Amino acid sequence: MSRRLQAKIVIVTGSARGIGAAIAGLFVEEGAQVVGLDRQHGDQPVDGIVNLTVDVTRPEEVTAAIATTLERFGRIDVLINNAGANVFAEPLQLTDSDWERCFDIDLKAAWTVARAVLPTMLTQGTGSIVNIASVHGHKIIPGCFPYPVAKHGLIGLTRALGIEYAARGIRVNSISPGMVLTPQVEAWFAAQPDPDAERRRQAALLPCKRIGTPREVAHVALLLASDEARFINAADIAIDGGRSQLYHE
Repeated sequence: MSRRLQAKIVIVTGSARGIGAAIAGLFVEEGAQVVGLDRQHGDQPVDGIVNLTVDVTRPEEVTAAIATTLERFGRIDVLINNAGANVFAEPLQLTDSDWERCFDIDLKAAWTVARAVLPTMLTQGTGSIVNIASVHGHKIIPGCFPYPVAKHGLIGLTRALGIEYAARGIRVNSISPGMVLTPQVEAWFAAQPDPDAERRRQAALLPCKRIGTPREVAHVALLLASDEARFINAADIAIDGGRSQLYHE
């Protein structure tokens, strides 16, 4: 490995599985010290990852976790806002509680954690925040309301913060994955009447004819977190195999 994040202190939310776990693992390989924030963690500790049990929708827990990180490591160089949840409903059947849950975890939590780390990054004069958004933040897929509303908001948050703090050494970017083989997607495939047929159908929709992996998302996060991306700011990068560029009749 090139050790592109050597000695960097990184916060990863939703670090226990899927894209978050892939990002945390790759960043450790590249020399970072990772602090993983999640509501529950696996039983096997990983060298280079400090797991803190945190519900990122609770500001008091986030504030305590950031304080613990700073007490232990003295700085925070990178924040990966990955925690999220799919909330899909027919709009007029959506409950107020589900609306609030969607925005609490898919948008508000990202701001809560960013707000907690920004003062330290501003004092340092350097920092990188990467928000994991979604292709739902660009294109509307019927039946997925209100998730795309929150993800559009997350991309807006990315751009606004990136511009607000650019001159003070802070970069804020986002990544918009398409279908990626996370445990959640694998569970969805398993629940289909013919899982193998549905997997083939989904892959056939993509120009590259295969579904992405969490590790592939992690490599883009690595670029954005690293000093190699120091002139990339307020940008969103789609990782969807090109599907969002297709014309559909």
